[in-house]
Amino acid sequence: MQNNNVKYIHDFGQSIWLDFFDRKIMDSGELKKLIDEDGISGVTSNPSIFEKAITSNSDYDEDIATLSRKENSNEKIFFSIAVKDIKRAAIFFKPIYEKTNGEDGFVSLEVSPQLAYDTDGTIIQARELWKAVDRKNVMIKIPATAAGLPAIRKCISEGININITLLFGLPRYKEVVDSYLTGLEDRVKANQSINQITSVASFFLSRIDVLTDPLLEGRGLSDLKGKVAIASAKKAYEIYKNIFGSDRFKKLEAIGAKRQRVLWASTSSKDPSFSDVKYVEALIGDETINTIPIETLQAFNDHGKAGNNLENDIEKATSVLAQLTAQGININIITQKLEAEGIKKFNEAYDKLLKAIEMKNKKPMLS
Repeated sequence: MQNNNVKYIHDFGQSIWLDFFDRKIMDSGELKKLIDEDGISGVTSNPSIFEKAITSNSDYDEDIATLSRKENSNEKIFFSIAVKDIKRAAIFFKPIYEKTNGEDGFVSLEVSPQLAYDTDGTIIQARELWKAVDRKNVMIKIPATAAGLPAIRKCISEGININITLLFGLPRYKEVVDSYLTGLEDRVKANQSINQITSVASFFLSRIDVLTDPLLEGRGLSDLKGKVAIASAKKAYEIYKNIFGSDRFKKLEAIGAKRQRVLWASTSSKDPSFSDVKYVEALIGDETINTIPIETLQAFNDHGKAGNNLENDIEKATSVLAQLTAQGININIITQKLEAEGIKKFNEAYDKLLKAIEMKNKKPMLS
């Protein structure tokens, strides 16, 4: 009988969302199985995930052909397809959303990565997608760029659930939380309710180690290899607890505000010398979410060990980051580079996605 270790993670207050999405997983019954057996309580999508889904099989060909007769751009075709899938996926998670009073059971859809540095464009598209999906248990993903911050604030103030994505650094995380809280405060000032709004802040983690580990080895600090991302996550959680235990938030909480939970993303190990469940095991903690690819989910079910590990060794996490600074390694420069690289990769995947739609459509259209 197959192990099912993932279900034990829930005992420590962490939600597990699936970092994978396509039609086949819904059609085959696999998604329902993951919900029922593993307790998967949400799904995240992004341009890379949709690109793989559309190019890897013919499941979307008929929709592309039909939509091409009435849409004048590949982007419009894509978002029509994405909205259709997201609405369907939201049905799978609606019982969880209702059972948890809107705390969990979400499906996420991202604005175009081409808008990462365009505040107004992000706001406009977020509104359009939110209206199109028309589901309470959907989140619109907005990147944690400097241009994304005012878009996050504005969308929260308009009652849109937001998943902040491509978040790497602690200073930016503080700005993200402030954008969320300010958006809620704006909404209160406008005499509108805030008890239906949910947001998460998605930290991308393993790639931090991909960039810092070679620098550490070059300075003779191999003992810190594979520790910077986890240290950053632990410090982020410390910030989370402080801010959401503050008087500022308590005033909002008294009138229905929800905490903006931290979500651990990019938690598959990129270094083959690491355990394939390294980032999952280390980051289990209360009021958090981990979004996990299917391969990592299967690995954890096979040999992962659940434990309440997130708040362990906070002093050590502080020391790890302090040693970086002492060695002249500026973690903030690294996280800014990762943000730029992340946006570039998502744009490349998005371009491939639009090109795939054009190829399947067999006629050139606007991207």
